[in-house]
Amino acid sequence: MAASAQSIVVASTTSTEQSGLFSHLLPEFKKASGIDVKVVALGTGQALDTGRRGDADVVFVHDQKAEDKFVADGFGVKRYPVMYNDFILIGPKADPAGVKGTDIVEGLKKLAAGNAPFVSRGDKSGTHAAELRFWDQAGLKDAKGSGYKECGCGMGPALNMAASTGAYVLADRGTWLNFKNRADLGILVEGDKRLFNQYGVMLVNPAKHPQVKQAEGQKFIDWVTSPAGQKVIAEYKIGGEQLFFPNAEK
Repeated sequence: MAASAQSIVVASTTSTEQSGLFSHLLPEFKKASGIDVKVVALGTGQALDTGRRGDADVVFVHDQKAEDKFVADGFGVKRYPVMYNDFILIGPKADPAGVKGTDIVEGLKKLAAGNAPFVSRGDKSGTHAAELRFWDQAGLKDAKGSGYKECGCGMGPALNMAASTGAYVLADRGTWLNFKNRADLGILVEGDKRLFNQYGVMLVNPAKHPQVKQAEGQKFIDWVTSPAGQKVIAEYKIGGEQLFFPNAEK
């Protein structure tokens, strides 16, 4: 009976959704397991809140500090590393602020010094958390320059704003590769080891929320961290470029 098809809710990030990874990954999981996945795509902070409320079975996000706290507070059972990609600083190809290079901290210092336009997601997402961490490392927590604007929006809308206003923006590489409306934006800062972006997956704790579909949720986690799931992640490419690099602990 089709009506009794098993399904789970995965609260995840806008980057896994907007990069197109899920539309590549989930049909393969369905084939392997018969389980449907409904994705609720939010910033990492909101995705974790969804898990805290018991409104998801699994959380799949990218802010390890917040993930470790989620587990320590008893909301998640265990955190499993799944894959990584990286953050990149995007801006006008002409680079009026002169940030181009491999050092994100130096780049942000130049943006602040020149009061260059910068679009921050400002949405407590994993990308926003990383961006704030980089400003902090630059010693500019409270001095980001007059061009700094928070949009309170997802990665796609933030890139659209940057494209239409010639602003700088921190993005995850996956969403950038899948982003069509680039105007004259390009990658200006990449390759700094601080820009490493790790994703983790956790089952919401059924001891806190008995409605959590523990068996099906764990099946998703086991599959996405298995050789089969990891292979599907590695095979997802746009224009020949791999978006996510599997690194589940064997």
